[in-house]
Amino acid sequence: MDSSQLLGITTFTYLFSTLLYVAILVFKAEKLGAIATTFTAIALVIQTAGLGLRWYESYELGFGHAPLTNMYESVVFFAWTIIILYLIIEWKFKTKIIGAFAVPFAFLAMAYASFSTEINKSISPLVPALQSNWLIAHVVTCFVGYAAFAVAAGLGLMYLLKSSSKNPGPILSTLPELKIIDDITHKTMVFGFIWLTAGIITGAVWADSAWGTYWSWDPKETWSLITWFVYAFTLHARYTRGWSGKTIAWLALIGFISVIFTYYGVNFLLSGLHSYGSN
Repeated sequence: MDSSQLLGITTFTYLFSTLLYVAILVFKAEKLGAIATTFTAIALVIQTAGLGLRWYESYELGFGHAPLTNMYESVVFFAWTIIILYLIIEWKFKTKIIGAFAVPFAFLAMAYASFSTEINKSISPLVPALQSNWLIAHVVTCFVGYAAFAVAAGLGLMYLLKSSSKNPGPILSTLPELKIIDDITHKTMVFGFIWLTAGIITGAVWADSAWGTYWSWDPKETWSLITWFVYAFTLHARYTRGWSGKTIAWLALIGFISVIFTYYGVNFLLSGLHSYGSN
């Protein structure tokens, strides 16, 4: 069994986990909670094994490197970080309903990685710009931030659904209280913002070693900065203006749209120093 098979199994296991979490939400089937968490954890273990095996396979091909260097590998790693962060949140806040809004992001990422025909799934030698000790530090910090923002977007959607009616129906009534959702959303965005900041800093240091300049206004750098400012504005407004509720929920969604364009859109729609990421 190779890494692609393990990652394919992961995709369908995340789909099953998603269906279980949605069933908990729709049918109030709280007894499925432990099963949903178990399947999600099993999928995470399988995915971890798949990533580790892909890393090993790269060494067998003679150009070993961490599986973080192209669009396929980064999407898989994105899903991996989402699930780790979600399981931590589920454990800390003791609520499984969030899984219906967070786990689907991981499934969609894995489905795209598994079935898309526009990205290269092969293991290839590193281009010179990627041959740096800063590779893992930069990618990991960025994607932990991205994963946090994905979960925050799911929480923002949850908040908007919960607050959409003064008399929530049987489904919406199962969601946590609005104040709790708002608090978790805020904490998740703070966590993501810290990691995104670290990602931009490590990226700048890496850029200086690779291209001789800390900042070159490459499209990826520009959109990373835009995304950083979206979340900086959101958190600043919350601390200084007391923004909360629907406003923060909408900003969580807007911020994640910016994340998706920074991560995906720039690679395929704009040319620049980061264009190798689409290969």
